[in-house]
Amino acid sequence: MRQRFVTIPQMFVQVTNHFSALNTAPNKGDSAKHVYMRKVGKEYVGMTYDELRELTENFAAGLKTLGVVRGDKIGIVAENRIEWVVSDFAIIGMGGIDVPIFPTMTSAQESYIFNHCEAKIIIVSNKFQLNKLLKVRGELTKLEYIIVMNDDVETDEPNVLKFADVVRDGAASMAEAERRAWFENQSALSNAEDLITLIYTSGTTGNPKAVMLTNTNLVSNVEGSADAIDIGEKDLLLSFLPLCHAYERTTGYYTLFACHATVAFAVSIETVAENMKEVRPTYMTAVPRLFERIQGRILTAIEKDTPTKQKVFQWAIGVGKRHTALKLAGKSISPVLAGQYALADRLVFGKIRERTGGRLRAFISGGAALPKDLAEFFFAAGITILEGYGLTESSPVLSVTRAAAPAIGTVGKPLFNVQIKIAEDGEILAKGPNVMKGYLHDEEATKAVINDEGWLHTGDIGVINEAGNLVITDRKKNIFVSSGGKNIAPQPIENTLTQSRFIDQIVLLGDKREFCTALIVPDFEYVKEYATMNGLSYADTHSLLHSDALLQAIQRDVDALQTNFAKFEKVRKFTLMERAFSVEEGEITPKLNVRRHIVEKKFSDKIEKMYAEA
Repeated sequence: MRQRFVTIPQMFVQVTNHFSALNTAPNKGDSAKHVYMRKVGKEYVGMTYDELRELTENFAAGLKTLGVVRGDKIGIVAENRIEWVVSDFAIIGMGGIDVPIFPTMTSAQESYIFNHCEAKIIIVSNKFQLNKLLKVRGELTKLEYIIVMNDDVETDEPNVLKFADVVRDGAASMAEAERRAWFENQSALSNAEDLITLIYTSGTTGNPKAVMLTNTNLVSNVEGSADAIDIGEKDLLLSFLPLCHAYERTTGYYTLFACHATVAFAVSIETVAENMKEVRPTYMTAVPRLFERIQGRILTAIEKDTPTKQKVFQWAIGVGKRHTALKLAGKSISPVLAGQYALADRLVFGKIRERTGGRLRAFISGGAALPKDLAEFFFAAGITILEGYGLTESSPVLSVTRAAAPAIGTVGKPLFNVQIKIAEDGEILAKGPNVMKGYLHDEEATKAVINDEGWLHTGDIGVINEAGNLVITDRKKNIFVSSGGKNIAPQPIENTLTQSRFIDQIVLLGDKREFCTALIVPDFEYVKEYATMNGLSYADTHSLLHSDALLQAIQRDVDALQTNFAKFEKVRKFTLMERAFSVEEGEITPKLNVRRHIVEKKFSDKIEKMYAEA
């Protein structure tokens, strides 16, 4: 990191002033460096630091004309785009607190979150997001204005404004020099311990909790991340993970900005493969699901190739894995293996790297555990994956593997300003300036995860190996992380679905998976009653549970009960069990809590079949 700073607003001012000074030097203005790039039509177009600064100051001044003052909460519901960044820097620069959420959330979820934090203004991206919010507008007691980023959205709803109009009004409210001085003064008022953002994260039960993050939390994590990963002015990151997620916000946004690197926004998750070839990134933050997709496309292409090329590919992967294993272990590589790897690289691996644009220094993986075999595949192809670990409550990064000493199967060493220790019961505890201030309006929950000495209980089980790397062995807290990096609390979903007359017990599945499935123990008495009432004939229970009519009826119930769930929380496929889970079989505890790991292991064939069929 080239500059030191105390707050995120101070970072914004210092970095933009730095490049503004460079651009006023002789012969520098025409080659002004791009801070962000977004695709317009068929081409990627860049935005300079001066353009970002001007747009941010104008939008902040526009918020001021709407009555925004220090401490006000402002929601952001949008996909990754320039306006998201401008909104964030403007809000926190003038002393506000932003509340970014996933654009995939439902109206009901938005209603809870924005009421809980008492949002004064909510910024949305498009007509779809606006309509979703308008459904619950009457429930939002503190909401005064909605601002829409897309300029083509027309509505007669009162106090719904266009982003461009707020920018225009802000520019007209003060002269340029006055506006710049005002924004710098506001940024200077920001203190290290000021709360600047609320990030809502799934709990194991009930409604999501609002993680309170301060300037110190985020700045310390930016410093730690920048120290662990070598990022500089010449680097370019392709961003596709949601900026509302703590992982992307710190590592793929603030850290890149602090290090003077450029960020290009992918058009969507579906276009990432195409966008990589267009912008040729040097770094990418990612979740395991991306690697699964890349590997899947490669393997699908190979399956369509000739038998000879398939054999060459399999030979190359074998050579690559042997080469990687020796290299990571620090052992010597024989001339024969070195020659084989060079040939494999020319025939296979070089072509795989071309899919990433050909300049990639490393992927930075987080949000969910990276399967070992997936990491080995990419390392074999000469693509480095640095795996990190953290929680929203820790801003979020706690540890990461280093490029100089990658270690597959671990999440590396702690950041220089983070302490990690293992409790007597094996739980991973963390301490540092990055640990959250607490949960908004929930002192009891805060005390439950941060002890009197300031140690954060992560809810994960792990060990520190001989090399000093953290290895996560299990999950103590009952919460999933999908392969896309989404947190999913199973208990509230299970509790909701058991409202169905058809369902007696249910076990939600989806940890490290693309989507959720479920094992359902039906209410056998009601199922038989339903069959009688609806004239369903069946020879035995087995045939009844495989009846299309019954399965469709249960599906209708499940769909109706899932109306207010986010897309990634919804059960897409289920299997009916022919007996109840029992204490005797070790599947549930005497308190009737499901022993999830035992159920998953015992019924792995049924689980894998659901995902294979889907």
